[in-house]
Amino acid sequence: MGSIVSLIAVIVLILIAYTGVKAANLHFLFGVVIPYAAVTVFLTGFIYRILKWASVPVPFRIPTTCGQQKSLPWIKQNKIENPSSPFWVVVRMALEVLVFRSLFRNLKTQLTDGSRLVYGEAKWLWLAGLAFHWSLLIVLIRHSRFIFDPVPSFLHILEQFDGFLQIGVPVLFVTGVVLLVSVTYLLIRRFFIPIVRYISLPADYFPLFLIIAIAITGIEMRYFTKTHIVGVKELVMGLLTFNPKTPEGIGWIFYVHIFLVSALFIYFPFSKLMHMGGVFMSPTRNMVNNSRVKRHVNPWNYPVDVHTYEDYENDFREKMKSAGIPVEKE
Repeated sequence: MGSIVSLIAVIVLILIAYTGVKAANLHFLFGVVIPYAAVTVFLTGFIYRILKWASVPVPFRIPTTCGQQKSLPWIKQNKIENPSSPFWVVVRMALEVLVFRSLFRNLKTQLTDGSRLVYGEAKWLWLAGLAFHWSLLIVLIRHSRFIFDPVPSFLHILEQFDGFLQIGVPVLFVTGVVLLVSVTYLLIRRFFIPIVRYISLPADYFPLFLIIAIAITGIEMRYFTKTHIVGVKELVMGLLTFNPKTPEGIGWIFYVHIFLVSALFIYFPFSKLMHMGGVFMSPTRNMVNNSRVKRHVNPWNYPVDVHTYEDYENDFREKMKSAGIPVEKE
């Protein structure tokens, strides 16, 4: 049910943009006003979430560890799994952010023969996640050609590397295909793996459908509809210089594409997609585990009146003795 609701929501967004541009000629609204609003909401929401997480007190060392802590000199420490210095924390975080190290070591569990629990490799999820995130990053970097005039040389090199297969005219960018295939896999596994389907909510389906729609409209513009690229760059440069205008000749598919991107930007700060920033704020990952070297005292502790056992015994000693309960002092 959640997947159907999410799919309908994305279809409605597409119809809104198509109708608004094709029938009502609201090019300025969908090409200027909504993108400005989306970026504003994205930046404001993103910064607010980060500052909110940063304000949460973490008085103790709570890093997640699964290796030997720094101890006696003759005991070998696992510096990545149990970092005792900021340098190894950076190494650990880099491996997590760049290659999804914890997901790579993820295992799947299943019952066989009715009651036998078996552990197995689960590398397809890691591979799909890695392919999706890296291809999305490269696609975003490639799109930065619309904000530079002239286009930097490193973008030309990146495009040559991305289009090394030299298939068709214009050249087929591999990352666009990888992005669509990987995000489709992430969606399909939510349908066909019962456990994953059981825990999936509309908030899990919606961004996947939305990203698929963005990828499809982007591929449609590049290889089939042939959008007026010069007009698109003029529009983007106008947005960046706060001198917006909507050039003639830009097809409706572009406005649908940019409206879907704007919807993703607006949705981003309020969704699970904020793990992009949250991973850096996680105390279970970004803290040095030096609890054996340094004593950590909660700075928010305050004096509390307590009733000790000695006080309790003083109050009830006679009654305890009469009931046969041993006491420390006669």
